[in-house]
Amino acid sequence: MKTRNRRPIIRRLGTRRLTLAALAVAGLAALSSVLGGKRVARVWARGEDSGKPILITQPIDESRLVRLVGNTRPEAKVPQYDRGRVEDSFPMEYMLLQLKRAPSLEREFEQYIDSLTDKQSPNFHHWMMAEEQGEKYGLAQQDLDTITGWLGSHGFTVDRIYPNRMVIAFSGTAGEIREAFRTEIHYLDVHGEQHFANVSDPQIPEALAPAMVGVVSMHNFKPHAMNIQRADYTWVNGSTTEYDLVPADFETIYNVNPLYREGISGQGQTITIVEDSDTYSNDVATYRSTFLSKYPSNLVTTTHPGAPSNCTDPGALAGAESEADLDAEVASAIAPNANIVLAVCADTTTFGGLIALENLVNASTPPAIASQSYGVCEAANYLPSNAAFNSAFETAAAAGTSVFVSSGDAGPSSCAPDFTNGTLYALPGIGVTGWGETVYNVSVGGTDFEDYYNAKKPANGGLTQSTYWNGTNTTTDGSAKSYIPEVPWNDSCAGYLAYNLAGAAAPYGSSGYCHTSSVRSTGAAGGGPSGCATGSANSSYLYIEGSTNCAGYAKPSWQSGIFGNPADGVRDVPDVSLFASNGFWGHYAVVCWSDTANGGKSCSGAPSTWSGFGGTSVATPMMAGIQALVNQKWGLTKVGNPDPIYYQIAKAEFGSSGNSACYSINQPPRRGLGTSCVFYDITQGDINIDCEHNGTAFEADCYVPSGTYGTLGTQAISSLSVTAGGSGYTSTPTCSIAAPPNLEPYLSPTGGTLWAGGTQATCTATRSGSTISAVTLTNAGQGYTDVPICTISGGGGSGATCSATITPTTGAPAYQPAFGATPGWDFATGIGSVNAYNLVFNSAW
Repeated sequence: MKTRNRRPIIRRLGTRRLTLAALAVAGLAALSSVLGGKRVARVWARGEDSGKPILITQPIDESRLVRLVGNTRPEAKVPQYDRGRVEDSFPMEYMLLQLKRAPSLEREFEQYIDSLTDKQSPNFHHWMMAEEQGEKYGLAQQDLDTITGWLGSHGFTVDRIYPNRMVIAFSGTAGEIREAFRTEIHYLDVHGEQHFANVSDPQIPEALAPAMVGVVSMHNFKPHAMNIQRADYTWVNGSTTEYDLVPADFETIYNVNPLYREGISGQGQTITIVEDSDTYSNDVATYRSTFLSKYPSNLVTTTHPGAPSNCTDPGALAGAESEADLDAEVASAIAPNANIVLAVCADTTTFGGLIALENLVNASTPPAIASQSYGVCEAANYLPSNAAFNSAFETAAAAGTSVFVSSGDAGPSSCAPDFTNGTLYALPGIGVTGWGETVYNVSVGGTDFEDYYNAKKPANGGLTQSTYWNGTNTTTDGSAKSYIPEVPWNDSCAGYLAYNLAGAAAPYGSSGYCHTSSVRSTGAAGGGPSGCATGSANSSYLYIEGSTNCAGYAKPSWQSGIFGNPADGVRDVPDVSLFASNGFWGHYAVVCWSDTANGGKSCSGAPSTWSGFGGTSVATPMMAGIQALVNQKWGLTKVGNPDPIYYQIAKAEFGSSGNSACYSINQPPRRGLGTSCVFYDITQGDINIDCEHNGTAFEADCYVPSGTYGTLGTQAISSLSVTAGGSGYTSTPTCSIAAPPNLEPYLSPTGGTLWAGGTQATCTATRSGSTISAVTLTNAGQGYTDVPICTISGGGGSGATCSATITPTTGAPAYQPAFGATPGWDFATGIGSVNAYNLVFNSAW
């Protein structure tokens, strides 16, 4: 192999070139110690690189390599998709190299972030900008010099070292990738779509491994927007009125109007929405002039953070512009006097939304509130991309930015949109989105309204829809009278409310509702436990998280202990939920998206003729808008991650066993201040979706007792094995398996038990001399969603480990729906939906 000793070229995406020394000086410029009038407490303060561990301590030896496991898209492992290697000159522009800090620094940084939202801490709201984060907690300059030198020796151009010292942007060619990272870039044809991607995990010199996670993207697979257009099939049709949603309806239902009467409508606040496309034409202005005409018309702007050096304007991209329209319009609906800023960067080899996000959070003045409505399932997103979003959101939280991210639009199976090729059932198993499940962002789920179901079911109230809706619209096209009981948004035949209303006894099997009806869909609000944020999914079955190589993010302290949340040890989503339906029960969000050539509708007629959307893309910017009203009320420039406060409020409201006075279904048809509930606990409905077995490659998580169509379900453990015998055991140790996340009983609206809740698997260990020779499964348990943690403890020895298994070719053994809404926190809606007035005025802020 040829070697080169060239210095890296430092550039800004083909424009002006900077020397490495100039970048280093810029990256180390000290921040003022006074931010927002407060002196920053320098707990764990250290000078530039003072006492900071050096991670790269050995000479770089290109013959001693390590493989960066979990750095390959699942599609690139499928031989029939492969169309051969790209040419060596194939450009690989603006890739992001994700770095990792020393474990000791990571622990310190996490503790600092926790202290920022603790009113008892001297660090409360003492935000730390990215540049100072880099000085204290980023990689040492010596390590950065080594890495950029190595990149330069292989011909790469270093575009930017980000101020937090956790990301290096670089560009090159496929040939340089092959030489430096020992992986080839191939063309792929995936279900008729043309892509390119690395076809194996990259390799790097062993000496660099302590400081590098991997390249965030060596491919052009892009995330999907979390929106779904108005459903073709709805329960509500014929002579029954459909009630679509405009700003006036949201403002009534979520109790925002009293805030407006007190002068709180977003003045002085800014909501930044991250996109990879501009809005279309004058759509946002048309929306505002139609529904929000009494507010200024110039409050929505588009920027390109980092332009022109490392962010270019993509223009309005066909299809993607609908997401930009939706986000800007719905954020305006809740906070009409707030500045709405769309931060847009064009895609390179890296998703433009991630480029915009990195540029924003690494700026000297990062945004107060950010909203992002894109995602990819956690297992397919793979390790470096998951790490990139975790790192970016961590940087944001430390700098005081509140980040809101969609929980997903495919129920418990966020991989379904990535791998089912437009089919109306889930082939992959249970898994969450890989962008919005970090501990540094608010995950926003989705709801629908229960008025139609209740009107048809006297046992569930029997109130007519006119109880909640006026027969005519106001001058701003609103018709909602009051708050309306909510259920999880779910378009699928597998949902209890749908098959129950149809008179079916079950959704699954040859006589089930999913077999006899056409209501098959994967459209539902996302939720579930983090299961594959680190590591990689097993390559023998492409889609799912059930691999012993995978691990979820650890559960944050603020999520532990709230009634209903399982003791599963991992981060669970969503946190809160708002309306996200695309019309299944007759409700959807009206959006002005007038690109008729790509599926939009003219906005020149009545709003009922405009485009209709659902998806957690609707809920997420709405929640960001509510947070803007919180910030305005309390005069807060920033609040950082608001999740600790949300959970503090919810824990007090739920108590140790739930609070039926705050159940959504128990709210009378009233508007205004007639309740003290901050969160409406949603206890009816589910996000379960229909599925088929994926041949013989993967059947787990899909319950199909007969016929073709089944429903997603949770699992029993199939087997255990000893992975290390350990040594020094003088007595038999204890074998234990972590509790399943799906524990809460799921009840029908009339109180009948659909599923009684999970049970924990149990095991025993066998000692042979001083080592552990076997572990035995004594109870297979039920309710598991991926491979649980097996632990061997006690017995006087150490080093013994064990592994649990869910057999991927064995389907779910019983109907264990994933997941039902239950009292308290649940995977279907998290804490529940929000009474905006009560959240804004809660003294916890």
